[in-house]
Amino acid sequence: MRRSDEVVDDPATTDVVAEPNYGYNVVSRVIWFVAGVILLLLAFRFALSLLGANTTNGFAQFIYNTSHPFVAPFFGLFNYNNIQYGISRFEVYTLIAMAVYAAVAWVLSSLANIGRH
Repeated sequence: MRRSDEVVDDPATTDVVAEPNYGYNVVSRVIWFVAGVILLLLAFRFALSLLGANTTNGFAQFIYNTSHPFVAPFFGLFNYNNIQYGISRFEVYTLIAMAVYAAVAWVLSSLANIGRH
């Protein structure tokens, strides 16, 4: 006979909590962090270019110089003219670069999480 204060583990009422695989989670977070930094740089570049930022300004120079390697592969898609800095222009190649880097980050993050349950 059982006592009323006795604790019984009933498999039907016991919750099973799977321990998360933190290794994949960290990899995914690092991927999205790096992608976020790149996308932020490109967003600043796009906004500064659209507003015709003064290229002699230190912040504008920093953004243009830092983001240049990330948009350079896309310059050939459209007629890129380096002389046009300092005037308002719509950089389509920067928007395309942002879309490509976001898609690459999503694919890499998905691959890192493929083994998760």
